[in-house]
Amino acid sequence: MTNKELLYIEDALGHEQYFQTKCCETASQIQDPDLKTCVQQMAQKHQQIFQSFYGLL
Repeated sequence: MTNKELLYIEDALGHEQYFQTKCCETASQIQDPDLKTCVQQMAQKHQQIFQSFYGLL
């Protein structure tokens, strides 16, 4: 992998970690059960994407 590709993956990891954190924070504040479930699923999806990118390293 080139340096530029590694920097891209590092950037992507940071973004996915941020998105997951924000989804978890938001889900904890939501009262509507359906919307809360949706946001929790989004957090899980970002965790999966993070793991995929991390696996490239």
